[in-house]
This record gives sequence, structure tokens and C-alpha cells, in this order.
Amino acid sequence: MCGSTEPRVEPAEDHEDLKRRLTRRDAARVQHRGRHEPDNEAPPTHPVAERGGDRSACGMSIDTPPRSDPTGTVTADHLLGGRVSYMQPRDGFRAAIDPVLLAAAIPARSGERVLEGGTGAGAALLCLAARVPGISGTGVDRDPDLVRLARANAAANGLDDLSFAAADLAASPIGGRFDHAFANPPYHAASGTPSPTAGREAAKRSAPDLLPTWVEALSRPLRHRGTLTFILPPSLLEAALKAMRERNVPAECVFPIWPRVGQPARLIVIQGRKHGRSPLVIAAGLVLHTEAGAFRPDADAVLRDGAALGLTGG
Repeated sequence: MCGSTEPRVEPAEDHEDLKRRLTRRDAARVQHRGRHEPDNEAPPTHPVAERGGDRSACGMSIDTPPRSDPTGTVTADHLLGGRVSYMQPRDGFRAAIDPVLLAAAIPARSGERVLEGGTGAGAALLCLAARVPGISGTGVDRDPDLVRLARANAAANGLDDLSFAAADLAASPIGGRFDHAFANPPYHAASGTPSPTAGREAAKRSAPDLLPTWVEALSRPLRHRGTLTFILPPSLLEAALKAMRERNVPAECVFPIWPRVGQPARLIVIQGRKHGRSPLVIAAGLVLHTEAGAFRPDADAVLRDGAALGLTGG
């Protein structure tokens, strides 16, 4: 993918053929460009992508056994309470709530075109397409194995208007025009504790210029007043505001995600608008859990039912 041309999109593969073709050697290279829990800490929330037969606090599973590939490298899971079928690598980084929250923050409408950077196996783009029928979208990831999984996931869900390309955002300009762009980028510093899993380590470790590079790559193909959205840890808020302001897509809304009432936010959704002029709004945000640990009804509506977050700045 070079110059001003669109990312080359290969035909979607049959997902059963794909699973047979994946080997353990391939799975070791699989990387997910999604959000990662902090090193040496337990995940703050229940995974949203649940295997069939399991039961989670938010009921994100179904009662049938999972359909795994014969080599054991891929599992067939579900998002949005079973509305979205989702194959992902068994080992390495697996989807949590981050891509679902990110998808819920995108103010897309039917007929609009969206772009996701670091799409991985397509979780956020799949959830957005399930919530907003009629959109078309392109997902870009540098890992061709994950791109093949994303194509198979789109085909399995009947989402023919989603396409995926294997490319490096920093080196391969995206052609065309988009109404919205978004990403759940890797953001752990190079000095952090390495993960023992190769795929997870490759997915979580960021470059020093991560945010300026991704803001530039994703904002360039945006139309005038198109939105750019990231989900990040609060520690990167200042860097994100600076990178977005310098590339003329200033932030309009910061939306905190609180684990429980009275606890510090663990994630923020930050949304800007190309050539925007609105003042920055700090939204009330979303509290995920009750004191008992279950998801609150408003969080469950987003994670299970596909409700929108409703960012003030969106």
C-alpha cells in the first residue's frame, strides 16, 4: 500500500479453511494491536470475548461449546452478548473490553466510512458494524495473520462492507477519505517488563513516537470535521492532546472509564475532530462495576447490547 492508492484488500477466506491453514508456528507470530493490561497486574475487568459454555459477570458468553481449529491455535468466541462471532488466537493477547468500548464511542451513521488502525482480528470494527448497520470500513494491521483472521471474522458475520489490509501505518499512507478513524494502540513503554508470550510482547510494546505517528497516519485521510478517537491510559492524556492539537485534529472530549465509584480511571476515550474549534469537554464518563463486582446496567448496555457511549464531544 503506497502513495495515494487505497489499501489492497484480498478476498475474504472461508473461515473454516483459514482455521485449518493456521499452524502453531503462525500463531506464535500473531499480534493484537489492542489495549493491554498493565504489567504484573491482574486485568481490571472481565474479558468481553468469552468462550462458549463459560459464564461471566456480564453474560458475554453463549451456552454452546467453542469451535476451535484442529491445531488449537484459534478459538471461536463472541462479542456483544453473542451478536458478533469472533475468532482470535488462543495464545498471546486476547480481546478484553477495550475494543468494545472504543466501538461504542464512534459517532458513525449508516452510509459513512470508517478506518481502524491496528485492527488486530477486527474486534472494534466488527462491534461498530454490528451497532451501526450500513457503514463501510477498512481495518489496517501490520500482522498478516491477524488480517486473515479479521477477514474471516467479517465473512462469518456477513459484514461484506468491511475490508482489511496488512500494512504498517507509519510507512504506508492510507488512500481515500473517511468520516471517522479510531485505534486502540499499543502503548506500553520500551522500559516495561517484557511479556513471556511473544505475540503479546509484540502487541503491547510501543515506540517513543507512537501517538504523533498514529495521529498523523489516521488523521490524514479524514474528511473535514471527521472524528479521530483513541482509547488510552490516563498517563498518555497530555501526549495525546498535544499530538492531536499539533496535527489539527484537536480533542473535543475526554471520556473517563472508571472501574468503580471512587476509584481512579483506568482508561480514557479521547475524541477529536479534524479542523475542529469546539472547547474541550471532560465528560462524566462510565463506571463499569458495582461494589459487588458485577457490571452496572449502563455498562452492561454498552458491552452486551451494543449501546453507544454518547460522548459529549461526539
